[in-house]
Amino acid sequence: MSVECPLSPEVFTAKDYRSSLKPIWCPGCGDYGVVTAIYRALTALGRPPHEIAFISGIGCSSRIPGYTTAYGFNTVHGRALPIAQGIKMANPDLLVLVAGGDGDGFSIGGGHVPHAIRRNLDLTYLVMDNQVYGLTKGQLSPTSPRGTKTASSLHGSMEDPVNPLLYALAYGAGFVAQGVPADMEGLAKMIEEAIRYPGFAFVNIQSPCITYGEPETQLKTQKNRMRKLAAEGHDVTNRIRAMELAQEYGRTLYTGVFYRNPAPPPTYESLIRERQRELQDKTPALEEPLDSNGTENGGLPAG
Repeated sequence: MSVECPLSPEVFTAKDYRSSLKPIWCPGCGDYGVVTAIYRALTALGRPPHEIAFISGIGCSSRIPGYTTAYGFNTVHGRALPIAQGIKMANPDLLVLVAGGDGDGFSIGGGHVPHAIRRNLDLTYLVMDNQVYGLTKGQLSPTSPRGTKTASSLHGSMEDPVNPLLYALAYGAGFVAQGVPADMEGLAKMIEEAIRYPGFAFVNIQSPCITYGEPETQLKTQKNRMRKLAAEGHDVTNRIRAMELAQEYGRTLYTGVFYRNPAPPPTYESLIRERQRELQDKTPALEEPLDSNGTENGGLPAG
């Protein structure tokens, strides 16, 4: 099941969503491809920029809101999801997108992910996963493979990495996908599909860090490594199979939709509106007005 975003009578192009602020990522960074895919997805949706809010945390990928003409909020590290949830509840008619990195989303912000998923607000969470802290000069991140050596970990990581895909599926996300900027067309369509899904949607994007990332993760190797789930005949409604495929994270670069709930549950904001209507119906009406002295109909107090 999917929902159609209301179309504006005005036709928008990618230029309408691109701000005048020039990206300052390193040349060759995967995030250039990600923001281009976002422009294409928004163009396909046709929502005017003033009906879109883009929330992010801190990091290279979290600069994205500034490169769009949508409303933007660059929050503190790891707190993009709570801010986005508050915005969506305050104004459910907004299209709310969330951007962050693997460190922002699964380290300091990791505790917010399961609760955002279980509440099921209609948010689209785009995580640019490059297995390293790029902005702070290449430290280990939650998704760094065991053994990864960095300037601050000369002997290599001794920890198993977080599996973002398996996390999101296990927490109960209704839409889980993974894309790469090397497949621009596929990534743009995936982001569009995630936005159209009526509920919390998670897209893990393998967006390589050109400066501190490992050679096997770079754009030039992605096209040869990636395996499209659609070509594999994967059934996106099969959650158990999706979890099996997700366990290949870090070994096999699967791209596409892992899981899409065929019967999406009500979103949190729709339940809020329903509760508000119920409470309004139960609110007793004042049958008699009170005057400024607190007495009924201007008479003397009883007794």
